[in-house]
Amino acid sequence: MNENEFQTKLTELMGEISALPAGEREKFAKLADQTRKQHEQITQTVSSLQESLDYLRLSIKYLVFDLEATKRENGYLRKMLEQASNND
Repeated sequence: MNENEFQTKLTELMGEISALPAGEREKFAKLADQTRKQHEQITQTVSSLQESLDYLRLSIKYLVFDLEATKRENGYLRKMLEQASNND
């Protein structure tokens, strides 16, 4: 269920609740409001997690790039040391 479907169904539910007798209306309206708030909280949490995952992916790419550069530099320095020890 996507966001639009959820909002449509919640609006329909609120319409149905408004037709109930006053005593039941309050109870169900409160439950529907709690559901709406929890849905908003879940949506915010998922969004925050998605941002964190995006940041983690970017960080990993930078770390892999740095690791590859370090390996290349290490290989280059080893060759320099070998050449220096062969020349001595």
